[in-house]
Amino acid sequence: MRRLRILVLMHPDFLPPDSSEGYTAQEINNWKTEYDVVSTLRAAGHDVRALGAQEEIKPVREAIEQFKPHVVFTLLEEFHNNVAYDQHIASYLELMKVPYTGCNPRGLILARGKDLSKTLVHHRRIAVPAFAVFPMRRKVIKRPKHLALPLIVKSLNMDGSAGISQASIVDTDEKLAERVAFIHDRSETAAIAEQFIEGRELYVGVIGNNRLRVLPVWELKFGSMGGRRSRHIATEKAKHDTDYQEKVGIVDGPAKDLSPEVTARIQRAAKRIYRALGLDGYARIDFRLTADGTPYFIEANPNPEIAKSQEFATAAQHAGLEYPDLLQRILTLGISRAKAGVSLG
Repeated sequence: MRRLRILVLMHPDFLPPDSSEGYTAQEINNWKTEYDVVSTLRAAGHDVRALGAQEEIKPVREAIEQFKPHVVFTLLEEFHNNVAYDQHIASYLELMKVPYTGCNPRGLILARGKDLSKTLVHHRRIAVPAFAVFPMRRKVIKRPKHLALPLIVKSLNMDGSAGISQASIVDTDEKLAERVAFIHDRSETAAIAEQFIEGRELYVGVIGNNRLRVLPVWELKFGSMGGRRSRHIATEKAKHDTDYQEKVGIVDGPAKDLSPEVTARIQRAAKRIYRALGLDGYARIDFRLTADGTPYFIEANPNPEIAKSQEFATAAQHAGLEYPDLLQRILTLGISRAKAGVSLG
């Protein structure tokens, strides 16, 4: 395998140590993706430089000019502390004519807006929850007629379950107004309220630019989360609190007891969504599966977390793609896109 110079971009707060020894599980959880990517690429023989970038682009330009990377592995999910700016990093790398991993700028934009992505996917005749958007600084005067309670209220643009808790599920108009105001204040973004889909939480990884590989259907299993009165949803706590995950038994793994027909339907839908949103590199498509076997598209996550323990990497491993090979495949896709001179930005 060719030895590459790889510049890995990440948030400065997540620059990983040389070793994970001596850190708690929660501490490691903060930078596990960055640590796994950097250490695995170095173990594979590549010349890897980790760079924290957030407030200004100058350090990125200087690193490119001095280090002359063959490819940039980007783990940045925001810039200037704004998640909507991640596409600007991809655009900048294209302007610099440097190959980079992950999704192109247009795909990042289309996937970022939960309203736009749902609208595009709906036109492909894939089931999506009914929804409405409530812009910043605009109170909920009246619930739209097409929205039936209960609803789940989220930030329109943020991912990683930011701002999602059991209180996100609302069953009255008063609670809807309260939660929309909370999202406006907490995330400083517009809010989206969508039909709450009772069912299983499923994830499907997709890898590729033109020829796509769909990974096995993966399921987030909620254990004893919240007791009988609690809704099984991927809250911020369920996603990121390792102590809580262990306490209530939240785990992910292959989705069991799915018929071959339902499995094939979900994987076909994931591929169609990936193409409809102009994604490339790698992405995770999230669904809720109802009791009658209907998969509802919830959102697309280009450049999802790829720590060894995260669902994307474990699903890839389940399909026979070991972690070093997964990272190598992601690198190859970024380099081949640049060689083809293809930009979807």
